[in-house]
Amino acid sequence: MEKAKILVVEDQNIVAMNIRNKLRNLGYTVPSTAASGEEAIRKAELTRADIVLMDIMLKGDIDGIKAANEIKKRFGIPVIYLTAYTDNETLERAKLTEPAGYISKPFKEEDLKSNIEMVLHRQRLEK
Repeated sequence: MEKAKILVVEDQNIVAMNIRNKLRNLGYTVPSTAASGEEAIRKAELTRADIVLMDIMLKGDIDGIKAANEIKKRFGIPVIYLTAYTDNETLERAKLTEPAGYISKPFKEEDLKSNIEMVLHRQRLEK
């Protein structure tokens, strides 16, 4: 079975590298990372990732929620939010995009893996 491709969207470079390394250790492929919503949309189109791991607060004019909505609408790629923001307002906005998952930072590697595996399982069932 081929490795799932996961696009990491995180504006803090050191955090993005940390997530990328964790994902690789778990056996996934990380074709790219993005630091802004605009870049996330571009990279989602280019990489055709299986899943997008999305931080909510990003550099640029488009935050993670707007970017997730665009990516889902245009490419049908499921998004898992990985964020430090768990306030009600943010949660309500995020819910509207029907995310595939919502993981709060700091996260545990097993939370990451279980969320990803659930999404991949759903994708296989739908195909």
